[in-house]
Amino acid sequence: MDDLQKSTAVAIAGMKAQSERMRVISQNLANADSLAQTPDGAPYRRKVVTFKNELDRANGMTTVKVGKVENDRSEFQRRYDPKHPAADRDGYVLAPNVNPMIELMDMRQAQRSYEANLNVVNTSRSLLTETVQMLR
Repeated sequence: MDDLQKSTAVAIAGMKAQSERMRVISQNLANADSLAQTPDGAPYRRKVVTFKNELDRANGMTTVKVGKVENDRSEFQRRYDPKHPAADRDGYVLAPNVNPMIELMDMRQAQRSYEANLNVVNTSRSLLTETVQMLR
């Protein structure tokens, strides 16, 4: 496989991984205000994406893949709302361990990584096209 095609394949793998990360971030943001429904119930738990390197022996290159989507084990938030049906006897309701500011920063980082990989794909394709035209 040509080096420009390899760089395109690596960048596309990066774009796929960042797309999955964006999906998980959007799920976290969508559920940021989901409260427990019963006093002993648990609210939505934030999810985090981990990446792993994967060796493609046939082409001799390493690409990135989504390793796992795991639950964030940090503590739930507690909100004082004694009138809520899920409030405990002290008047607190468990809320998700999602911090929208952190999610927005993660989203921005995923967006920039995606865009960087897209630039690699576009540049590689442009160079391939120029090479083919030069050979004509």
